[in-house]
Amino acid sequence: MDEDQALAALAALAQSVRLRAYRALVQAGPDGLPAGELATALQVAPNALSFHLKELTHAGLVRSQRHGRHLIYRATFDTMNALLAYLTENCCQGQACTPLGARRACVA
Repeated sequence: MDEDQALAALAALAQSVRLRAYRALVQAGPDGLPAGELATALQVAPNALSFHLKELTHAGLVRSQRHGRHLIYRATFDTMNALLAYLTENCCQGQACTPLGARRACVA
């Protein structure tokens, strides 16, 4: 992931409805959720949610697939993993990090 991709992903998540939608799709796992079900769960009008899902899709955080008359949205876990790797690639002063519970805290 490069800086422009990281900025696009972070910008897409920097809005309440989009962040809640992304989190709901992560919780749904690889099966994803139909757009209507997601709109109901988030209590967002379907047309407003469509706008937000488009932003998440452009950032590469979400993908959609038509299933009959429905669009199923899924979180793109590879993109989020790449974003997290980008944000933490130089953590712990360049030393290999151990799992959170087993390591000393990295002090900034």
